[in-house]
Amino acid sequence: MLEHLAHIQETAETIAILDALGSLAETARLFNYTRPVLNETRNLFIREGRHPVLDQNLTGGERFVPNDITLEPEESRLILITGPNMAGKSTYLRMTALLTLMAQIGSYLPVASAEIGLVDRIFTRIGASDDLARGQSTFMVEMNETALILNNATERSLVILDEIGRGTSTFDGLSIAWSVAEHIHDKVGARALFATHYHEITALAQSRSAVK
Repeated sequence: MLEHLAHIQETAETIAILDALGSLAETARLFNYTRPVLNETRNLFIREGRHPVLDQNLTGGERFVPNDITLEPEESRLILITGPNMAGKSTYLRMTALLTLMAQIGSYLPVASAEIGLVDRIFTRIGASDDLARGQSTFMVEMNETALILNNATERSLVILDEIGRGTSTFDGLSIAWSVAEHIHDKVGARALFATHYHEITALAQSRSAVK
C-alpha cells in the first residue's frame, strides 16, 4: 500500500480536478452562462453580471438585478460606491470578486458579456469582526488586513474594500478611508472597488481622473 501512495494521491488529485471542471461545465450548461474573454490588459468589463450564488437562491419570486462593471487603468481604475445600508453595495463587491475568480479558473459566467484582464491576486476587506484570541479589536483586525493589502497589491491586482474606517470615530475613519483610497490610486495603481459611507471621499474624483 505504501509503495503506491504517491500514485493514489496523484489519481485522487486528477479525479478532483475533473470533478471540479465537470461541475463548472454542468452549471454553465444548466444556467446558460457566457464564456468570458480573458486577456493581458488591465481592463475589467462586465455587462449584466449576476452573483453566481444569489442568482439561483432567491425565493418568493425575487429576481437578482444584473449590474455592469467597468474598470480600466486610465479612466475608471478606482470606483467609489456609496449608498444606504441594504442597498447591495457588499453584494456588488462580492459579485465582482467571484466573477473575476471564476473566469480565471476557466469557468463560464452568469453575465451577458465579460472582458477580464488577468489579475495576479484578489484582495478583499469585507465585514467586521474582532479576534479575541489574539487580543485584537475590530479596528485592529481591519487595519492589519488593510495594511496587508496596501503592502502586497500590485497594479495587476483586484482590490475590494468595504467600509474602511468603520471601526473607529467618524473623523478618524474618514481620514483613514481617504488615505487608503489615495494610496491605492496614486501608488499601487490596482483596479479597485471601494464602498464607503463617507460621501466626502467622492471629492477624490475631482482631482484624480481615474477615480469614479
